[in-house]
Amino acid sequence: MTTETKTRSTARKRPAAVILTAPAEARIAKLMAQAPADAIGVKLSTPRRGCSGLAYSVDYVASADSMDERIETPGGTFFIDGGSVLYLIGSTMDWQEDDFTAGFVFQNPNAKGSCGCGESFTI
Repeated sequence: MTTETKTRSTARKRPAAVILTAPAEARIAKLMAQAPADAIGVKLSTPRRGCSGLAYSVDYVASADSMDERIETPGGTFFIDGGSVLYLIGSTMDWQEDDFTAGFVFQNPNAKGSCGCGESFTI
């Protein structure tokens, strides 16, 4: 009698903490095309500021931090600050432009409220 051993991969790919829309990925590609020479990617963080407590901040990053979440996009690497991930899980990041404004827009299911101007949020 023979015993057949089946191996299954128990490791599965973890979903990204933030979903990037196609316009957001295109904007990241544009930012990386004009990035400073030492930039290795773009990083999203949630510093404490604004009237609601936390704000979204997108900046160039020159070195990788092992605690950061890393998302590879067609236009470059997108990092999420390790200390901000819990505030952002399940969020969608979009890029929107109209005649008067342009910027990243976030749909964050973790936010319990935001200020009147929409620049900051609270958890």
